[in-house]
Amino acid sequence: MWCWCLLVVVSGLFGPATGFFRRISLRKMPSLRECMREQGQVTMKTDAELGFSAGPGSLENRTVPMLLTNYLDAQYFGEIGIGSPAQTFKVIFDTGSANLWVPSINCKPIHSACETHNLYDASQSQTYMENGTQIAISYVSGTVKGFLSQDLVTIGGIPVIQMFAEITTLPTSSFMYAKFDGVLGMGYPAQAIGGITPVFDHILTQHVLKEDVFSVYYSRNDHMVPGGEIILGGRDPTYYQGDFYYLDVSKKGFWQVNMKGVSVDRTLQFCQEGCAAMVDTGATLITGPVKDVKHMMDILGAQKIGGNMYAVDCKEVAQLPDISFHLGGRVFPLSSSDYVLQDSDFDDVLCPLAFKGVDVHPPLGPLWVLGASFIRRYYIEFDRQNNRIGFAMAR
Repeated sequence: MWCWCLLVVVSGLFGPATGFFRRISLRKMPSLRECMREQGQVTMKTDAELGFSAGPGSLENRTVPMLLTNYLDAQYFGEIGIGSPAQTFKVIFDTGSANLWVPSINCKPIHSACETHNLYDASQSQTYMENGTQIAISYVSGTVKGFLSQDLVTIGGIPVIQMFAEITTLPTSSFMYAKFDGVLGMGYPAQAIGGITPVFDHILTQHVLKEDVFSVYYSRNDHMVPGGEIILGGRDPTYYQGDFYYLDVSKKGFWQVNMKGVSVDRTLQFCQEGCAAMVDTGATLITGPVKDVKHMMDILGAQKIGGNMYAVDCKEVAQLPDISFHLGGRVFPLSSSDYVLQDSDFDDVLCPLAFKGVDVHPPLGPLWVLGASFIRRYYIEFDRQNNRIGFAMAR
């Protein structure tokens, strides 16, 4: 597969708005992990080696709360504009974080990862305002560093004056082969570093949307173009069937709800006393406590392939049971076609599964994270007006 076939989001910035809805089209790309494999890079590493980690600290050294998102597996990207005239960037729209950052023209030459991305140039913008506050996003394998700036940000055709991070240091190991430029957090303000107002909150203050919601659709057809869509201000009935089932957000600051259990083949196995589940548009995989995911994989007869990921013999895929998530009073099943990843890296002998063990410790955890493998099956509405998440069967 060609990495340039990655999902690049063609933003509604360049297309017409539909009433009070603003649409951002998505195209699906192979993930960073897949591209690194294609280039002969080792990716079977633990999250502690390649993932984001979170921790306390000042604005300068505090980690962006993205530990729940593994960008190695992110596949869906969208375009935004920054500046006047607009400079275009491919970004992950991430409900697991709340800050916006893109690489800067001031990115140090020794960091070769910068050379493979679109770079923000403040000197080319008529609406740029200097800030200069230093910011750092910590990785175990390195640190993304930069400074804050303010400029006009356009998303889905809606302009907002936004504080964002210009990144001047990108770790080569994590971003050299990434086909996205940056991250646009869609989380709550409480999740944002430094008290910076998130982009979506700035949009809400303009009262230009029909409703204070956004919805996310990921196509289950890997060959469909576009590969999905984010709708600001509502939802599109052509993307779902039946009615939405709503659950209140259980912890403001994260798009998470209370979950009553996880079952394998209709037998309740995990989270039997209740737990938290976060819907994360920036993640591809479904993650849960390491012990629980290992037990689940043992039930499925899967073998570990590294980095707390698992695979099964491709000949056995059709016999795999449904795995269901009990959210509120509803059960949301995933069939094997939903949770088996399409990955050519194993020559059709082993089929990787979209489950991974990740321990999230209190006070955030224990926690299950429902990424794109779940969102492709269920159309999701994120409702800020009522602080709830809606789930509907995707078409």
